Amino acid sequence: MTGIIFNLKRYAIHDGPGIRTTVFFKGCPLHCAWCHNPEGIDPQKELFFRAEKCAPDCRRCLEACPQQALIKIQQELQIDRSACDGCGKCAEVCMYEAIEVVGEKMSVPELMAELAKDEMFFQESGGGVTISGGEPFLQPAFLDELLKACRQRGWTTAVDTSGYVDFSFIERELPWINYLLYDLKIMDESKHVHWTGVSNKLILDNLSRLASRPVETFVRVPLIAGVSDDDENIEALISFLAKYPQLKKINLLVYHSGWTSKMVRLGKTCWAEFNSPSKERVQEIKTRLEKEGFEVKIGG
Repeated sequence: MTGIIFNLKRYAIHDGPGIRTTVFFKGCPLHCAWCHNPEGIDPQKELFFRAEKCAPDCRRCLEACPQQALIKIQQELQIDRSACDGCGKCAEVCMYEAIEVVGEKMSVPELMAELAKDEMFFQESGGGVTISGGEPFLQPAFLDELLKACRQRGWTTAVDTSGYVDFSFIERELPWINYLLYDLKIMDESKHVHWTGVSNKLILDNLSRLASRPVETFVRVPLIAGVSDDDENIEALISFLAKYPQLKKINLLVYHSGWTSKMVRLGKTCWAEFNSPSKERVQEIKTRLEKEGFEVKIGG
């Protein structure tokens, strides 16, 4: 049993209570235009390429690539992403760390050995392991084994999900999840389709069903200027959540632009530009939600 992981973030303080280590699963059914982890969307291994580190006269990676996916044009490296299978042969021979494979197959015992290095922080802070992505429920068997292994060690578990999965996958894991971090991006269905590529109907239906289940759920709302911070979206959010008294905890996640450099490394194009709402606007939204009885935190 192996899963594909693209990052392991230690000392995470915004992915659930306490100090946590966050495991990022690769693969996501959404294609959010502002995705902070664009390297987590494709379920397969990919290459990060840092052109500024590449030596113009070096050809080691070209010679190592079995798929002939690399060429140099006027001493500038070009990657045929459609031909690349992520084998990593090029990264192995790169002397300048210009090429990095994104995505690593790991077994649960291998991953548990890494997570155990942080056990002291879990114990002292009331933290544990958070599984994020990508979408963790797209690797259900691996997720199931990892959650059970963590709980058997006495670690608390959190899962960050888009909610865009069959509810049976979520329900099966609820006995092994302490905290569910549930993304609720945009309330209007047509806008949701435009910005994420999928309808939000399944997401809202699943959250409605979760409201009656015994799991502590944090609703995570990204705030992006002109996309999700408008009054219409906030009022629709309040109207929806007001029907479920159990869903009182909201995390407001303020947009930041760090993802754009990742898109360049992946050879992808950003098709829209985004901005963070002002601090005053974020505070207005927080105050509005608190007036309705929600427990609101800026950040995870």
